[in-house]
Amino acid sequence: MIDRLEPKLKPRLNVLQPEDVEEVYSAAMEVLERTGMKISHPRVLELLDGAGARVDTGVVRIPDWMVKDALRKAPSRIVLGNRSGERSVKLERNRSWFGASLDCIDYLEPFTRERRKFLLEDCRITATLLDALPNYTWGMTFGIADNVPPEFADRMVLKEAMSHCEKPMVFCCQDIESLKQIYEMAMIIAGGENQFLNAPTIVMLVDPISPLTLADESLEKLMFCAEKRIPQICYGAPQAGSTGPASFAGAVVQGTAESLSGLVITQLVRKGAPFIFGAFATVMDMRTTIFSYGAPEMILMGAALAQMAQYIRLPYFGTAGCSDAKLPDSQAAAEATLSCQSATLSGANLIHDCGLLDHGCLASPAYMVLVNEVLHMINQFVRGIQVDEDTLAVDVIHRVGPGGHFMEQEHTLQYFRRVWYSSLFDRSNYESWLEQGGRRFQERLREQTLQIMEHQPKPLPEEVAAELEKLAKHWQ
Repeated sequence: MIDRLEPKLKPRLNVLQPEDVEEVYSAAMEVLERTGMKISHPRVLELLDGAGARVDTGVVRIPDWMVKDALRKAPSRIVLGNRSGERSVKLERNRSWFGASLDCIDYLEPFTRERRKFLLEDCRITATLLDALPNYTWGMTFGIADNVPPEFADRMVLKEAMSHCEKPMVFCCQDIESLKQIYEMAMIIAGGENQFLNAPTIVMLVDPISPLTLADESLEKLMFCAEKRIPQICYGAPQAGSTGPASFAGAVVQGTAESLSGLVITQLVRKGAPFIFGAFATVMDMRTTIFSYGAPEMILMGAALAQMAQYIRLPYFGTAGCSDAKLPDSQAAAEATLSCQSATLSGANLIHDCGLLDHGCLASPAYMVLVNEVLHMINQFVRGIQVDEDTLAVDVIHRVGPGGHFMEQEHTLQYFRRVWYSSLFDRSNYESWLEQGGRRFQERLREQTLQIMEHQPKPLPEEVAAELEKLAKHWQ
């Protein structure tokens, strides 16, 4: 069980000065007012025009006052729930909640260490791991199943994930019909609309197309979620130097503008619709042209966007625990540690892509386990140092005195359990390590992954599982 008590002084990371945050916000407003967003959906154009935006040949210019009005209407706190209806993930202030990855093409088999296409049955394994690993409090749909019809893959993968994990799920879907059927699945699992709204088990992720475009299909889904009060994330992906400005501040400005355009539309559809702000701003590696998932610049811009979210009082969808490495190796561990630590310290709320390798292409159960261990370390770090009369230990120091030891003190018995002991990282000396078989890190990681894969998630109630199967028959 993870200790969710808030420390009195959580360490913080700020990469922007307060005046910088205001400058970025003003620049984003300038982009929305002067440049505008490319939108062609008739109903959305009608809504924006009627509310006061300037609509001209498919470009909508949104004034600052409309954004401020939407910010006043949108909730600053969103609570998600698990399958049993427990309100388990509370997106507020600078509280951080980590989740696993989304829509990978390939899968790194933990038994054979073979890389192959992601299959539907792989989702059962990744969902089972997600259910078992304590530092992941929510999840995503892991991969694009290569062995099912592509027109049904989004629903089938999510059904598999929700059947083998109790935690809330973030998903993408291909069109409005898929979304409606996913919503129907969520209603079946929750037991009705009232129960769902009390503790939503699903969150939809919709992507603006950078730069500054909202496609009709995305807008259809965005409006449906607003109408049904399904929490949703509007999450553009400006790539610095390619689909966004090469300057880091410029990429943050564009990402902010793109996400806030979605906010305005959701609040016009339904006042108070739950909305999560964010953008995946990273760099285009000019040597490889890849969209980097491990770049320090991605981490830096993510921290800046977290500050923007706190400034406008919206929950923030962050990115961490991912890597450009091809295996769960030293590079992957270094990139995951830096990104997870920075995301936590910046106060990002819903942090995704943990366990993702090869710049978003590869799902790896072993890497999910590795990142979970990194999060153990980070959770210990952000608890900070408690300072009070008992922890200062002046009386204990006096009682032991010069030349003594603290091994037999009641104070030691009380506090030594607050130290974190890893089940994966090795602290033994060289001789002890050899005596225990001299197992290298990769061997220990594989062994622990296979052990955790034996976890048995709590099954869905039989009547719920039967209803989902009945629904799924209409997809084929």
